Amino acid sequence: MANRSYRFIGALAALATLVALVAGCGLLPQARPTTTSNPPPTSPIQPGWTISVPGGQLTNLPSIADVVAKVKPSVVAITVEITEYDLFSRPYTTEAAGSGWIIDKNGIVVTNNHVVEGATKISVTLDDGRSFDADVQTVATDPITDLAVVKIPATDLPAATVGASGQLRVGDWVVAIGNSLGQGIRATVGVVSQQNVSVVVEGQTQKGLIETDAAINPGNSGGPLVDLAGEVIGITSVKIAEVGVEGVGFAISTDEARPIIEQLVNSGFVTRAYLGVSARDLGPISVARYNLGVTEGALIASVGDGSPAAGAGLREGDVITEFAGKPVKTADDLLTAIRTAQVGETVSITYWRGQSRNTTTVALVKTPTP
Repeated sequence: MANRSYRFIGALAALATLVALVAGCGLLPQARPTTTSNPPPTSPIQPGWTISVPGGQLTNLPSIADVVAKVKPSVVAITVEITEYDLFSRPYTTEAAGSGWIIDKNGIVVTNNHVVEGATKISVTLDDGRSFDADVQTVATDPITDLAVVKIPATDLPAATVGASGQLRVGDWVVAIGNSLGQGIRATVGVVSQQNVSVVVEGQTQKGLIETDAAINPGNSGGPLVDLAGEVIGITSVKIAEVGVEGVGFAISTDEARPIIEQLVNSGFVTRAYLGVSARDLGPISVARYNLGVTEGALIASVGDGSPAAGAGLREGDVITEFAGKPVKTADDLLTAIRTAQVGETVSITYWRGQSRNTTTVALVKTPTP
């Protein structure tokens, strides 16, 4: 071992001597001076130019304490129980948490559809600590807009004030209040980042959303997004949770939500124009399967018995490419077109069946009662 150590040290000394000799001969690469790609200007850009500094002073950032104190009594924590099944089809119960807010003093609570969807038990806890169980059979929901209304057996509750989201501007301060992480009512603050945003969530397009950088965490869903007047201008619904993405959350604007909430309270469901088809995006496999002469459109997957679509002769495998004069390239385009149509309206539909292009007219009716 000792001899091997001496040989290693001797080899290092010899190597160091060689490197020194090479460096002395100038054979090692030398650092070169940095050169610029653009030569300096030969004449001034604008002689005498200076940067002007305004004399105004910055105002203090607003405190949100008064806003939270005003709205927090109207915000509720929602806990639901959901029955799920394991690999052997054995049922078991799981719990989930969400938020809501009181819109009427007689126990009417607004939340998200995805908060209460499929729940076998819904518990609503008020800010004062009282808890009520809602009748799951009376919960009114609208999956398309992700809104739901829950009724609890309570009166003289502190109802929140609904504001006009259309008056918001990008940069306005907003506060998100909700049962964040299922650990009680909390508040986060941010600004309006963008308005009238559309986001695809689980294949369903949510429209008319408010984008905000106020932190929205699991459990916030269904809670209010309020302005500095303490008025609800949105219902927090979804956030983008991806690596490298921060501060991108969305709320359903009250201008979009108001008519939906009114229908849910008054009727228990939302009435829209009804065509009577389920559709999906057209892909190359379906093009080959149905021998289609088109590569874009909404492929009809099924047609309801007795529906307006059935009466107009539409059937599975047809591809709708135009609805009421508007081009249809995807299933979502068709859904959007139907949503904006009126009950009782007669519309023209262009569709492909195999290699032939056809046109028909359909009288839309209201959605069937659930």
